[in-house]
Amino acid sequence: MAKIEFKYTKGAVNRAGITLISDDSDKHDEVKRILDNWRACHIAPLNSFQTSLRGRLKKIDGKALVSQRLKRTPSILSKIQRNPGMNLARMQDIGGIRAVVGNMRKVRELEQGYKKGTKAFSIVRGGKDYINSPKSSGYRSIHQIFKCKNGFSIELQIRTQIQHAWATAVETMGTFLDHSLKSSEGPDEWLEFFALASSSFAIIEGTPRIPGYDHLSDQETYETLLEAEVKLDVLNKLSGFRVVAKHITDDKRKGKYHLVTLDLDRMMANIQSYESKYIHDANKDYSKKEAEVRAGKNMQVVLVTSESIAALKKAYPSYFLDSQNFSKQIIAVKRELKKITTTRKRI
Repeated sequence: MAKIEFKYTKGAVNRAGITLISDDSDKHDEVKRILDNWRACHIAPLNSFQTSLRGRLKKIDGKALVSQRLKRTPSILSKIQRNPGMNLARMQDIGGIRAVVGNMRKVRELEQGYKKGTKAFSIVRGGKDYINSPKSSGYRSIHQIFKCKNGFSIELQIRTQIQHAWATAVETMGTFLDHSLKSSEGPDEWLEFFALASSSFAIIEGTPRIPGYDHLSDQETYETLLEAEVKLDVLNKLSGFRVVAKHITDDKRKGKYHLVTLDLDRMMANIQSYESKYIHDANKDYSKKEAEVRAGKNMQVVLVTSESIAALKKAYPSYFLDSQNFSKQIIAVKRELKKITTTRKRI
């Protein structure tokens, strides 16, 4: 892979972050180049960590989904704005890698295996167990932070397929509501619905429930969730998004780097693929697409890594507005409720 060298200082990176949220248009292009370079430098450590991760998963869960991404500029700037005083050079999740495994036992086994880091990466403070201590939004996952010898940090997320289904639906619905539901921003009825959904899924997985809903019994949680689903017509909405967004095009080129663009006006997703030797081109095209977003184009764009297009669609279904697995979990909740009510009738 073509080597990407860090061209600036961390002080310049921090100043770039401050300038970008101040919306100083005169300096925007200059400081955006600094951000782009800083972000691109996380690719090599991500690739290295992914090799280790795939090796461990062969023993834990051969069907696990593994994907990595570079954090989108709007998400980077939003995080700085939400956390006054945060320095861009110290942001720990610019480079993110995710493992989606089959169940909680496998989550804990993988988490435990990384408690002491690896030969190339040291584990550092900043990780969170959002499964034992879920966010009020309903977000549940394990976050571990690692740092390589050259100082770049990456974040490993470990979650179950059920937790991944919830996160996908939240991002998909948030796209159409134009609110960051996963950050607890948006209409109260939608925030409540997804918190209830996550609490219901937590019951099924045998993990702590969501704060604010942990006083409800299993039956009350399920019933309240299903009433909200009917009121908001959630499953029909999510199904409709998938139908209108089924137009997915790709350039048929080989490569494990994929620039995914979701055009929300045309309801189409486009995938541009790049071989490792063209990673510089991938980053340039990523920056150009983000410039279009900044100019007002109604689309989302992200640069991710995946071994195949098929694996990409499974790892990042929200970029294809596909929430099938979430719908399946709601059906599972209905089955659990039926078991409870049937048992009580017998008693």
